[in-house]
Amino acid sequence: MGMVENAVMAQILVSALPYIQKYDQKIIVVKYGGNAMTSEELKNAVMTDVVLLSSIGIKVVLVHGGGPEINEMLQKIGKESKFINGLRYTDKETAEIVQMVLAGKVNKSLVSLLHQHGGRALGLCGTDGNMIVCEKKQSSIDLGYVGEITDVNVAPIIDALDKGYIPVVSTVATDDHGEIYNINADTAAAKIAAALQAENLILMTDIKGLLRNKDDESTLIPEVNVSEVPNLIRQGIISGGMIPKIECSVEAIRRGVKKGFIIDGRIPHSILIELFSDEGIGTMFI
Repeated sequence: MGMVENAVMAQILVSALPYIQKYDQKIIVVKYGGNAMTSEELKNAVMTDVVLLSSIGIKVVLVHGGGPEINEMLQKIGKESKFINGLRYTDKETAEIVQMVLAGKVNKSLVSLLHQHGGRALGLCGTDGNMIVCEKKQSSIDLGYVGEITDVNVAPIIDALDKGYIPVVSTVATDDHGEIYNINADTAAAKIAAALQAENLILMTDIKGLLRNKDDESTLIPEVNVSEVPNLIRQGIISGGMIPKIECSVEAIRRGVKKGFIIDGRIPHSILIELFSDEGIGTMFI
């Protein structure tokens, strides 16, 4: 590194200082999935970000999905993935595979990756310590073993954070009878963030954020007050798969989370850019 790079490096660290101080000992819940999970480069960037935040005294909780990995495993055993209105239909066998892939393969590989990047992580799933309790999701269409969260008990997460671990949470849960259910990871992250009274909830997605015109990335809406959301849904600006994402962010904010972010997981280090700059990178909900 030459003198110039050193000076630039020092400047970057100095400009990050107010944000580092602002988030010291605060809890941030990151929902991780999509492209950022399938690309090795992006995966390593996310892990580096999480370890960095954890090293400077920010308490990060990583909640993850794993749709592509589940599809791959179902394909291997010759089972077709069936989606109804964007939601996975989950029969009993699929629920068991979801548990195997999420709580086993994906969860442990993320824990191991965080360790490789110098972090200390602990893998948990919704069943551990009765963290996520659910019942069968009631909807007009039967989705099988898809759960609706009835209760969140964050004691295991707080215990892990207090001991200096990064909790990595996979979103499978059980009902009162011990049946396994698949839980939407965005919803689980939002409920966990609310129960932890987290500072921020960050949902990583495969789009730039909320766009005024969904075909034009330059129409990003950087900030939305939660009171504007119903109107944006009526206008069709929030539509399709964005509706549940944004509705769970709104619910988290109404329950005491300070800010919600929907950020572009396709950009390396998008978490750091969002947290440590004024401009940020995605859409912030306040």
